[in-house]
Amino acid sequence: MASSLAPTPEFVVERPVRAQSITGRVTQAMRYWLLSLADRINRTPEVRQTVTLTGQSASIAATTISVLSLPEGVYRLSAAARVTTAATTSSSLTLTFGWTQAVACTSSSAAVTGNTTATTASFSVVVRADEASNVQYATTYASSGGTAMVYRLDVILEQVL
Repeated sequence: MASSLAPTPEFVVERPVRAQSITGRVTQAMRYWLLSLADRINRTPEVRQTVTLTGQSASIAATTISVLSLPEGVYRLSAAARVTTAATTSSSLTLTFGWTQAVACTSSSAAVTGNTTATTASFSVVVRADEASNVQYATTYASSGGTAMVYRLDVILEQVL
């Protein structure tokens, strides 16, 4: 679960503020607003780790996303890739995520075959991972021609629940 705020402090509650009688105390309406704000913040996904790789011109083997501790929960794994140098003839890039939920699981994107510097791809998957699961990312790369395709990869691991 996303991290929680500190316990809700005790508020001094008084009748609604009237014109020219502001005393600095919290009204009931303001208390409800603050409590609802805390609830919204607690439901916001928490970014656990990001990875940015530039100048990539080969496949990336399964690489563990480094986090200090990973509790059991629901996570969103997202990746964005962009071709920064087009190959002379053609190129292909596939993104893959791996995690453990009782057994080793994987999910892969469709192959991105555009071969221009405007070619982008994004891939996102929501997973339930076991405690201390190794969440991993990988790419499968192919390029042909005298100039090899070069790409940038950004990966984000967010805890949703």
